[in-house]
Formats: sequence, C-alpha cells, structure tokens
Amino acid sequence: MSIQVINPGLLSTFQDEGRQRFQSIGVPVGGAMNPSSLRLANLLVGNSPSEAVLEITLTGPSLLFEEDACIALSGAPVHAFANNTPIPLNRPFLLHAGQTLHFRQGQFPPMARACLAVHGGFKLSERMGSCSTDLKNRLGGYLGRALQKQDCIQINKPLAPQHRQTLQDFFKQLEIYLPANLGLQKKIGIRVIKGYHWDHFTRQAHERFLDTPFRITPQSERMGYRLQGAALALCTPLQILSEPTVFGSIQVPPDGNPIILMADRQTTGGYPKMANVISADLPVLAQLLPGEHLSFSLVELESAQALMLDREEKFMTLQNQLAIIAQRLSQCYL
Repeated sequence: MSIQVINPGLLSTFQDEGRQRFQSIGVPVGGAMNPSSLRLANLLVGNSPSEAVLEITLTGPSLLFEEDACIALSGAPVHAFANNTPIPLNRPFLLHAGQTLHFRQGQFPPMARACLAVHGGFKLSERMGSCSTDLKNRLGGYLGRALQKQDCIQINKPLAPQHRQTLQDFFKQLEIYLPANLGLQKKIGIRVIKGYHWDHFTRQAHERFLDTPFRITPQSERMGYRLQGAALALCTPLQILSEPTVFGSIQVPPDGNPIILMADRQTTGGYPKMANVISADLPVLAQLLPGEHLSFSLVELESAQALMLDREEKFMTLQNQLAIIAQRLSQCYL
C-alpha cells in the first residue's frame, strides 16, 4: 500500500516525539513542533499517541492514495479535500483508493502546522529510537529530508475492502468532544516561568519582556524563533558554560533580542536563559507564524505544573473516549 507525492507542499516531514536520549552525544531531540496535534491525530486513527505523522507546514501537499486509508488531520485549521470532498479537521476520515488528498487556501486565521496521521502508521525506519526527520543531519523520516515530488510513501496496514461502508457509517455517527485547552486554538499570549538567569537581567528588561509584544522574525524555523522587540539587557556581562537546552527555553544573545528554542534546537547553548515557555503553551507557540506578534506573561512553577497535569488528564480522558475507534479499526484492517 502506498501514497504517491504529486506535490510536496512547502515543508512536509515525518515527525514523532523525537530522539530523547541522545543529546549527550550531540544528537538533537527534534520531533513534532506541536505535541498536542501529534497526539490527537494519532488517537483519532487508533494509533499509539507517539506514532510518526506527516507534519505539514503552511502549504499542504497533494498525495494520491493508491489504497483505502483511514486518516486524521489535526492542528492548523486547514481546508483539506479528498478530490472535491471536504475533509473535517479533528475527525477520522476514510480516503478511497484513487483519491487525492490536497489543500486549498481558506478564510481561517493562518496557523503554521498541521499533522496528518494514517491508521497503522507510515512505514519508516527508526534511527536512534525515532522516525523523526532531522533535516540538518539528514536523519530519519523519508530519506532524511522533506518530501519531494514523485516520492512513494508506504503505509503499514491495508484496509479490508469489504469494511469500507461499515467504517464510513461508523465515522458519520461518531461524536467527539475536544477540550479547549489542548493547544488547538490560536493565541498570542504565551505563559512562561522564570529562567535560571532571570535575576541577571535588569529590572527594565523584566518590564520590557512582560509589557511589550515581540515580533517573530522571518529568520525563525524549527530550530528556534528569533524575536524582535525591546532589547533585553543584563545587569553585568556573563560568561556562561554551554548547558543542555530544552524546548521553549528563551535565550538572550548579546544583541538583546530573545530566541525561543524549538523542536530542532541545538543540544547545548551558552546564552543567558531569561525564561522558559510552559509545557502547556508549547503547542500554541508552535502555531505562530513569522511576522506575527506574541506577548509573555509570568506564572509560578506550581501553576505551570498544574496546567500541564490538567492537559494530561484531559488527554487521558480523550484517549479513553476514542478507544472505540481503535477497536473498530482493528476489526476492519487486515
């Protein structure tokens, strides 16, 4: 069973939860920019939450499905179609053999990324425990790169043809409730906790950081979001040894313009760390686009932990609710 790439889109790469255990030898974690979209798309097609998905950036690809397949799209409010039939977001959908999945421009506020999951997952080779595409090191995913025209993607599980109508009827009757705080809505307010070097910045820098918006510059990418706004100054210059980095760490280089480290961040960094984006807001941050503005608000560590736990509880509840999808698909696939 395969998918033919008619048009690859702007940047379409396979991503999962990343390479979590190899930073000590210089291998970036990588993985999905929007962890919530990764998780939700997989749950909607009965996969493990960590199965690799196709992460679609801005302009979606055109993909010809040669066999029936159950798919789900989550993340950006894309306008997706199977030939001329609209595909709903955040719901399982059955694509028929010979149909082409493609995207059109819509009227919704643009968001950066969507995730495409397929029941059974894509047939990819693991590298260091992950199928995520590391573009800089040409590792993982599909030949270590973004999709290109005429690529052929294999899928693990074929659908038994006699179950097509059963699945279509099941999906039409399926009711799904998605809690609002799973990082699926667009917001420009990003919550942070104080970073390790917060007290090394001036009081004026603290006020500027929290009271003025910052613009995401065109130089932003999966490695980091470069921000432009009021310059943030240290009380005195610091000499810092390189330290491990984390997703959402906000570093401030000598020019005073902060950089938010993202999924493909380097393994270590030596700039002062003013703050860290809380885990619950990483999916929101990942959907913002170059040229847009964001603002920061400070929360305590205990609040950040409570928000993360609340999101995890809602995801677990949702996973239990969607278990019926996995059960039904297991009966219909070969």
